[in-house]
Amino acid sequence: MKQTFLTFLKNFLKCGLTGWCIEIIFTAGGALRRRDMTLKGNTSLWMFPIYGCAAILAPISCLLRKKPAWLRGVTYMSLIYTAEFFTGRLLRHRALCPWDYGRSKWNVGRVIRLDYAPCWFAAGLLFERILVAPSAPKPQTTEMPHC
Repeated sequence: MKQTFLTFLKNFLKCGLTGWCIEIIFTAGGALRRRDMTLKGNTSLWMFPIYGCAAILAPISCLLRKKPAWLRGVTYMSLIYTAEFFTGRLLRHRALCPWDYGRSKWNVGRVIRLDYAPCWFAAGLLFERILVAPSAPKPQTTEMPHC
């Protein structure tokens, strides 16, 4: 049990940091599109635990490991959208939400953007890669990151 918690904590930290880095790069790409060559990217402290929660994908990825990439990606994308929607609504209710997609015609409740589906598809597969080492031997324990 202790090992499982430590593994989850490590995965939470890896996913949180990875999500932060991706968001900074993504938002800096927006600056590039605006021809702002400072390429400033940004994120919020609230995003770290939200991205960190991608650690729960580890056991799900074990269940999906023999499925095709498109099915795994769609599954992760759906789970990410669900998490984004509920965390966005919760933060919005408390006037703390760091994002507002209200200006996009593809927004749902101002907290998710359907046109970001390819990004979340790819992010899900990236988190899978981070969480489950493909060449890792099967462990003797019920530790989460390896299937």
